[in-house]
Amino acid sequence: MRTLIKNATIINEGKKFIGSVLIEEDKIVNVTSQSDPCYGKEQTDCIIDAEGLYLIPGVIDDHVHFREPGLTHKADIESESRAAAAGGVTSYMDMPNVSPLTTDLERLEERFRLGAANSRVNYSYFFGATNTNADLLPLLDKRRVCGVKLFMGSSTGNMLVDRQEALLNIFRKSPMIIMTHCEDSSVISENLEKCRQKYGNDPDVTHHPEIRSEEACYRSTELAVKLAQETGARLHLAHLTTARELELFNKKALTAPGSDKVEKQITAEACVAHLLFTDQDYDRLGTRIKCNPAIKGEHDRQALRRALTEGGIDVIGTDHAPHLLQEKEGGCVKAVSGMPMLQFSLVSMLRLADEGILPIERVVELMCHAPAHLFEIKGRGFIRPGYQADLVLIRPNAPWTLTRDRIQSKCGWSPLEGETFNWSVEQTYCNGHLVYNHGYIDDEYRGQELEFDR
Repeated sequence: MRTLIKNATIINEGKKFIGSVLIEEDKIVNVTSQSDPCYGKEQTDCIIDAEGLYLIPGVIDDHVHFREPGLTHKADIESESRAAAAGGVTSYMDMPNVSPLTTDLERLEERFRLGAANSRVNYSYFFGATNTNADLLPLLDKRRVCGVKLFMGSSTGNMLVDRQEALLNIFRKSPMIIMTHCEDSSVISENLEKCRQKYGNDPDVTHHPEIRSEEACYRSTELAVKLAQETGARLHLAHLTTARELELFNKKALTAPGSDKVEKQITAEACVAHLLFTDQDYDRLGTRIKCNPAIKGEHDRQALRRALTEGGIDVIGTDHAPHLLQEKEGGCVKAVSGMPMLQFSLVSMLRLADEGILPIERVVELMCHAPAHLFEIKGRGFIRPGYQADLVLIRPNAPWTLTRDRIQSKCGWSPLEGETFNWSVEQTYCNGHLVYNHGYIDDEYRGQELEFDR
């Protein structure tokens, strides 16, 4: 099967041009700026005329919580991978705080089996570090497992690693990138007690950034950076939220010019929610935007947005974390933290591009190229001959308003409901297969397990 996508505005590796992409089976075989209307007709089974559309690589989300196994009342691999396909996300990396936790090799293998059986797009899984399992880290398959997830602060799933010796062992023994959730539990506990004394046992959500404060984030991130520098481990800082944290590490380019080699030992992720919202939005959206680390103030959001282009932020993820709305009831204590962001992450970032926050070429770099570089994903993240045909066709100047009936996530809601977007995802190709087409999702298709060139 050969498919030709022609006349598209291709955005790839910092360039924007009108061109065509030829797909054979699951791979890209040719990329050209050829404008001849007869180009490729003699050698293709299907021709897509993409005039007026933009063609980008499939988005790679390095940070999702699909909740399977054990928490499938609110999300599962099938529902959330459908949301991914509908949003132009062709690959994801899922976190270990499910039930049971992905903290031994048998449970990790079970996650891969579930992905193969149920995922509509490509997948990999993080292995969860604990206070006692560092000896398992050298046994992980570096070509198969995306990374080691380390919770250096209390969060969903009770995976806190808080012993200095255990932290050192993890940084010394991990054979691959360590992705950290950094919040200092002692600072959080102290802040929570102060808030409870003032506002009662379950303070209003507007106090969430006071409890999970800048100091809590900074102190833990500072420790993670120190451990990486001492041990030489590759560190990836998840969901930075403060301007202060951005001062802790080198901001040079992720890769050297003309090279695919990762140049940075310490890299950082910003999540879509922290780029969109500020603490002023708690009054409007309440616990729907309660997440860990907390949404902070306008000063921090502006610093994160500047870092998208000036350095410091290397990738954009979502920390997609679905919960039922009834689980979001309450305040800082009772309401659970996390929100579904996957399906509308790309169109949200494209809206920031329209607003002049960053160039559209940089959106593609942060959401497609950089995750592939950083995790050393084999054959994905770029529109290149020989690479997997993970591609997304998006339409500019096509305003639409998000209503609940568009939501694919099992939880059935989004903090972005009522928002109007100027871009729409028209088609998503996963390994050359049209998995999403103008609202239709091919439920018969299954994605591939990601491979890593390590």
